[in-house]
Amino acid sequence: MSRIDTIFKNGHKAIIPFIVAGDPSIEITEATILSLDKAGADIIEIGIPFSDPIADGPVIAASMHRALTNGVTSSDAIAAVSRIRDTVSAGIVAMVSHSIVRKNGSKAYIDQLVEAGFDGIIIPDIDSSEAEELSAYCLTLDFSFTMLIAPTTPKERIQQLANVSFGFLYVLARTGLTGEHADLPDLTSRIAEIRDVTSLPLAVGFGISNSEHVSTVQKIADAAIVGSALVRTMQEADDPVTAAGQFVLGITPKDLA
Repeated sequence: MSRIDTIFKNGHKAIIPFIVAGDPSIEITEATILSLDKAGADIIEIGIPFSDPIADGPVIAASMHRALTNGVTSSDAIAAVSRIRDTVSAGIVAMVSHSIVRKNGSKAYIDQLVEAGFDGIIIPDIDSSEAEELSAYCLTLDFSFTMLIAPTTPKERIQQLANVSFGFLYVLARTGLTGEHADLPDLTSRIAEIRDVTSLPLAVGFGISNSEHVSTVQKIADAAIVGSALVRTMQEADDPVTAAGQFVLGITPKDLA
């Protein structure tokens, strides 16, 4: 059983914080992963800096830009995880553009992630045919492969995406770009529709911004993904590492703390 499968075992409700590798520095990224792990993050999603991030709003796009300006590469992010993997109990997954994966040899890139200690990958812009081939390879490595389900994705397409995924599915709470929101759409019927076609754990992201959102999501799904709110909190803090840990503690429902 993979680390991701173990995390969701017995119906555990997970918290998945998202950070951008290399913002404000790769050293702070390493320390932040350790801080998030200590605070109780179940899975840590590492965004690999990319010049044209898919569906990212201004907060995460700016974070990606800062990391790239700092000269941070995909190899730097992989090396950072490798250096600290033995001291982190949380799962670690990469969120990375398909162009980066393809540029680095696809299967060879997956091998690099596995060797460094990543537990899975999310490629938001991969097409179906290439997803099938890469997913099959990841399956041989017991390496999580996660596709995204949009609010507009029809049921037949959901089934297709679920068939090439394992570990968990990423369910978008809303259309548009990532970013903080005061409200949270009622996802009850949508989650039920997805559960009709798959038994995979469902992780909800896009606009999950506070403890109330996390609690609501965890009542109907299996995990809450929090990105922009955390990235902004770190950006505004004098001590982003401590702020990241405190943020996760602050959004953790009391019955899970």
